[in-house]
Amino acid sequence: MLESPNASLHVDHVASSPLTARRAGALKGRARVPGDKSISHRALIFGALTVGETRISGLLEGEDVINTANAMRALGARVERTGEGAWRVFGVGVGGFRAPDGVLDFGNSGTGCRLVMGAVGGCPISATFDGDASLRRRPMQRILEPLARIGARAASAGDGGRLPITLAGARDPIPIVYRTPVCSSISGPRFASRRKVRRAARSPCGARWSSRRPPSWCRPTPPPPRFRWWRH
Repeated sequence: MLESPNASLHVDHVASSPLTARRAGALKGRARVPGDKSISHRALIFGALTVGETRISGLLEGEDVINTANAMRALGARVERTGEGAWRVFGVGVGGFRAPDGVLDFGNSGTGCRLVMGAVGGCPISATFDGDASLRRRPMQRILEPLARIGARAASAGDGGRLPITLAGARDPIPIVYRTPVCSSISGPRFASRRKVRRAARSPCGARWSSRRPPSWCRPTPPPPRFRWWRH
């Protein structure tokens, strides 16, 4: 039986007892913090863009990062979990992504979706990006604009450049100079796009990148001490 929302709650004061606070010594010990989600996305993507084996430790194994790992598999990289937070990625090289058989579903991860768009934008393939209802409401036009400048294009997109988006990557990425108009997490996929352009473009000068210095609260933080990856 549901009570009226205006009904008062009975509090038994007799059952309560006083609490006593005493001075204690310093807190000592060791703790291992979980991996950083933003860096975890990038570690998987950079591993997929290299040639050979990349080992990652301290990966944050949340749903968003797992969706990025699944996207790398769909694009042709071999991604394996070898232990708690430990992963191996066998990359396909710059420009080596293959067209996925199905839609790349990123769930609620805007960071993962935008980062992978930046990586796919420099490959001569087409891929469809999608997510849940919340991600479909988030803007993607700011990542589509710099990708269009390097030669990629949105073959189809939702209203206002929102998901689902079918992105056709650039066959010959064009070096560009791009100034980021806003300071936000969108700079991550632009960085991924820049890396693709610098290494894949035919022009020997590569691409240049410029941006106003962001405020201190918006600058990227260094990776956690236990988070590292290397190539063999």
